[in-house]
Amino acid sequence: MAEPQQALSRTFPVKPKLKAKSKKPSKTPESKYWSSFKSHTIPNLISSITSLSFSPATPHHFAAAYSTSLTLFNSQTLEPISSISSFKDVVSCASFRSDGLLIAASDHSGLVQVFDVKTRTALRKLRGHTRPVRLVRYPRSDKLHLFSGGDDAVVKYWDVAAESGVVEFRGHKDYVRCGDGSPASSELFATGSYDHTVKVWDVRVSNSDAAMEINHGKPVEDVIFLPSGGLIATAGGNCVKIWDVIGGGKLLYSMENHNKTVTSICVGKIGRDGGEGSEQYRVLSVGLDGYMKVFDYSKFKITHSMRFPAPLLSIGFSPDCATRAIGTSNGVIFAGKRKVKGDVESGLREFPSLGLMEEPQRRVLRPSYFRYFHRSQGEKPSEGDYLITRPKKVKMAEHDKLLKKFRHKDAFVSALSGKNPENVVAVMEELVARKKLLKCVSNLDTEELALLLAFLHRHSTVPRYAGLLMGLTKKVVQIRAEDIIASDVLKGHIRNLKRSVEEEVRIQQSLQEIQGIISPLLRIAGRR
Repeated sequence: MAEPQQALSRTFPVKPKLKAKSKKPSKTPESKYWSSFKSHTIPNLISSITSLSFSPATPHHFAAAYSTSLTLFNSQTLEPISSISSFKDVVSCASFRSDGLLIAASDHSGLVQVFDVKTRTALRKLRGHTRPVRLVRYPRSDKLHLFSGGDDAVVKYWDVAAESGVVEFRGHKDYVRCGDGSPASSELFATGSYDHTVKVWDVRVSNSDAAMEINHGKPVEDVIFLPSGGLIATAGGNCVKIWDVIGGGKLLYSMENHNKTVTSICVGKIGRDGGEGSEQYRVLSVGLDGYMKVFDYSKFKITHSMRFPAPLLSIGFSPDCATRAIGTSNGVIFAGKRKVKGDVESGLREFPSLGLMEEPQRRVLRPSYFRYFHRSQGEKPSEGDYLITRPKKVKMAEHDKLLKKFRHKDAFVSALSGKNPENVVAVMEELVARKKLLKCVSNLDTEELALLLAFLHRHSTVPRYAGLLMGLTKKVVQIRAEDIIASDVLKGHIRNLKRSVEEEVRIQQSLQEIQGIISPLLRIAGRR
């Protein structure tokens, strides 16, 4: 007999069954990773940020091209280091050499210049384009050559040391806007144009024909090789497409999650080199709609999205996965810095004079200390530990306590006296399950019945509660008809209830008329 009594003594608070579910999605581990970049705004850069480029060499500083200047920023402090202002026209693009010692930049005058990063002096000036140059890139591992393209629809491959062109490609029919070098070979690179095509060039081929041509379908704003070298990502219009280069330029997937033109894409990596998840690469895209999207091209799905308050033109991601920079059309850079465990060690390597600080020695705990009796209470359990938790004390509301004592009418009146309609409906559902609701209604006095009619007047037409309350309203009128006729107060509640029901009926009729008008139009639109 002890077991049934113990089972009956366990009680739970009444919860509403019609409670609306939260529409806010829970954050995934990857969303938490991308949200962990602490935002930092770099304002007042005069004009649009047309290009962002990170140095491949440690500590991975980045360069921002805007107006007639090229500014280098520290990737750790996000503060400007130096600025190159020896341009005669608007700077359009910049690219670091693989060792990070030189940087090439192009401008709208058609000139390509190579600068020493430390001294900011122009070492080479490459002249050959007749229109603004929009693209300049160093190959991934080649230190002696670079390629460029511009509004003259010409792509040039340069010998930087000799300050002369090696090969000239004339396959595009419109402005050349972007390009990238292949990680598999320094002699292969791809360029994108406003003629809707992406062409893959091989400088070892004697003629000027492209080794491969891909039709994106819209003006190409950006193109990048993915780390394997066998895939290419192209951006144009409101979509980003993934192509298989080894398979002959086959389209693998088209991502159309942006509302406006996608202006720039880059490759990001989760984690640090040698760490967990270090080979999980993502494609990061930005557009004029102000959104940054993170695309997992191994699973072909969007894993994270972030909104910014301005149209976005450029994006860059550091090779050490610690810094992200996004350039906007109003001269603001939204930089993000992520804390990593190696920052302390790297700081000591950079400033060896600081040395390592010795940790202060803590006193041995003894039973005479207060901390002795609170030791290890903040420790987290390990994998092999057994975690024993105390049962949480159930907080019971007044109507729950009365239901526990089987005082059904008092519980019903207590819920009606409160201001939470969910609790009232939950108590009603519990009384229906116990088959006591109509009996409670028949035992209500005049004041309590007035409370019930006022509640029905306010909430009987609410869609979440209408299924239960409309049926209850009908039963209340039938059971307590004589009491309602004898009381003027109850008659007033009934008149209010009748008006609200009639208004709801009129609204539903109007909605049906509107539905009848719209349905044929939707069918006609669907046939087109």
